[in-house]
Amino acid sequence: MTAPAPVIRLSSAGRSFNSHQALLDVDLTVTAGERVAVLGTSGAGKTTLLALMNGSLRATAGAVEVFGQDLRTLSSTHLRALQRRIGAVPQRLDLIDQVRVLHNVNAGRLGQWGTARALASLTWPRPDDTARAALHRVGMGWALHERTERLSGGERQRVAIARLLVQRPELVLADEPVSSLDPARAAEILDLLRAPAEEATFIVSLHQPELARKHCTRAVGLRDGRVVFDVPIDQLDDHLLADLYVLT
Repeated sequence: MTAPAPVIRLSSAGRSFNSHQALLDVDLTVTAGERVAVLGTSGAGKTTLLALMNGSLRATAGAVEVFGQDLRTLSSTHLRALQRRIGAVPQRLDLIDQVRVLHNVNAGRLGQWGTARALASLTWPRPDDTARAALHRVGMGWALHERTERLSGGERQRVAIARLLVQRPELVLADEPVSSLDPARAAEILDLLRAPAEEATFIVSLHQPELARKHCTRAVGLRDGRVVFDVPIDQLDDHLLADLYVLT
């Protein structure tokens, strides 16, 4: 039986910001279909790690390969083409507040459309079955023509997930998508986030180990920019977590 293909491979990867080393000597391989939780305290390097995987940050040491392509060798055009295969949910959601919800949902398909249609959608967005179905799936069917700035924080998260659904990515990267939510709402949002990733690869940074155990198959622990453990989810025990979250 053929082994699953690597979707992401980091080899001695690092990222520094001036004199600060955010990530150091990270070796990590994620294969197709895995559901990986990245755990660690604030400042451990989780956001930087996901940004390297998305290509929005370049490694300052080592190599990062995504879908078999070394990001160091890609032109801007080829990097954008690769990023169309990735659905990213950043902490700040990257929604445009001054436009209607439909605009933000359709943004997930701009890379799939030609230039003329993409420009037209920004000026005269037309609702279609795909956008409507995505919003209904996240419980926001009523909001198609609402202005995004009028939505609550939880509603904005759902719009970001609807944008992800219409994109149909092969890889989903979610950066602390539930850090400010109560446990019930957090579980609901993670269920929705996994919806486009049932056959895709899903990587999410979290603070809550209990959510990792429920929604993921593997856990990676980051501390001070280094990987301190990488285990199947059933081996994520209290001893590992105590070491991960100890204050230094």
